Amino acid sequence: MRFSRSSGILLHPTSLPGRFGVGDLGPAAHEFVDFLADTGQRWWQVLPLGPTGGTPSPYQSPSSFAGNPLMISPDLMVEAGWISRKDLAGLPRPGKGDANADFQVAREIKDAVLRRAFEGFPAEDPAFLDYCATNARWLDDYALFMALKEAHGGKAWTSWERPLVVRKEAALRKWSKALAVEVRFHRFVQFAFATQMKRLRDHLAERAVKLIGDVPIFVAQDSADVWARPDLFFLDGRGRPTVQAGVPPDLFATTGQLWGNPLYRWEAHEQEGFAWWIERIRGLLNWTDLIRIDHFRGFEAYWEVPGKDKTAEKGRWVPAPGHAFFRALERQFMDLPFIAEDLGVITPEVDALREEFRLPGMRILQFGFTTSPDELKHLPHRYVHNCVAYTGTHDNDTCVGWLTSDVVQTTQSRDQIAAERAFALRYMDSNGKEFHWDMIRLALESVADVAIVPMQDLLGLDSSARMNVPGKAEGNWGWRFEARQLTPAIRSRLAELTATFDRWNGAVPAEFDPRKIRPGSPAVRARRPARVRAAK
Repeated sequence: MRFSRSSGILLHPTSLPGRFGVGDLGPAAHEFVDFLADTGQRWWQVLPLGPTGGTPSPYQSPSSFAGNPLMISPDLMVEAGWISRKDLAGLPRPGKGDANADFQVAREIKDAVLRRAFEGFPAEDPAFLDYCATNARWLDDYALFMALKEAHGGKAWTSWERPLVVRKEAALRKWSKALAVEVRFHRFVQFAFATQMKRLRDHLAERAVKLIGDVPIFVAQDSADVWARPDLFFLDGRGRPTVQAGVPPDLFATTGQLWGNPLYRWEAHEQEGFAWWIERIRGLLNWTDLIRIDHFRGFEAYWEVPGKDKTAEKGRWVPAPGHAFFRALERQFMDLPFIAEDLGVITPEVDALREEFRLPGMRILQFGFTTSPDELKHLPHRYVHNCVAYTGTHDNDTCVGWLTSDVVQTTQSRDQIAAERAFALRYMDSNGKEFHWDMIRLALESVADVAIVPMQDLLGLDSSARMNVPGKAEGNWGWRFEARQLTPAIRSRLAELTATFDRWNGAVPAEFDPRKIRPGSPAVRARRPARVRAAK
């Protein structure tokens, strides 16, 4: 699929400002849509929208089909008449002075208001019944799974009693009857998410902004997906993975990354025409317009690690049925609505698979300045049109942090790091004082059809605003921005650069037309810095 020249911002909804512990789909999300439209952006890119499990990571979810209850807005529930403003009084409050997400408080708040709304919600509401019937194929298993998990004190499904682990019909009927109210509650929570997501989608459509979603290639072991369809995964008789997902050692992890996800029995998926995957993609397209496929190289070959190993060192590459898989999706979705996350160790076979299906790959500016010749494709003068250019992703440091931080998550030497930073400054003819704007300009002026800027880079934030450090167990995913940080000067500068490099979404307003910009505007004042004398 090819896209018209455009740009956008990467920001997960939990990173939006708000008073309920984490950002959600409420007023701040709608204001962000208006900001995107007013600055000429066509794309809002988010991370996976599913529920988070025992950690805040959106890449470890108890469902590939459900929405995240933490993103449900109490404010919109008040507007819908599901709860009253009085119901918001006395709720737990996040720690004072802490702008980061407070996931624990958010869970307490959302559970309280959702249960209050559920108590007064008519069981025979036509819209609710229609939603449950339309989504029954995944919703019934998910709602029962969540109710069972709560009834078992949050324990993983592999530790439940044997009849439930192996899904004996009599046991499922017995527990479904005993937990009927809780099962219906979890259906209601998903209905609430879908209702608010539709409202946001309608606003996006009104402002001609499109949403880029994210689908992790693998699913969490402790999930409704694996419990409901164990035949689609490599599991032993107790439901535990016999092999697990990861990636081999690299510059960032000397023992590789052990993800722990169960691996697919691809032959079982293929025998069903990849029906589970088709349903998964179709469900996500109800919420988004385009999908970033995480770890695209895993569709050509994946790193298989023995199930009992504690690191990813002793794995092996196993072929995957990528051609058959994408052919099946092509028959369902015509123009495949995907961005291929083709980062890391990419072989000619992986490139061939992506090119066969005309999928745009990703280019990361930070990677282009490495001393490794394998990453030269990330330098803008080597870009192709059919790609998506990023200053960085949720897994990278911010641009300012990349240039200035003393704490670097890599096995590279300090000399190598210094050489990369010096090369970046030379390449951009920059003195580093506004390095984030230099990087943004470089992405926007490139030939890439689409350019995406993480919100942290737009705001010029340092490493303290980093979203995720791969391999780090705690402290990730919590960054949020404050509304005051998005100043009029930043808005104007982004708008003018977007118009200057022909990425504006629609007709360019006269105030941002590059041929009519007034002297003294942010874009004019931010002329390119003087060339640095030498890199040390």
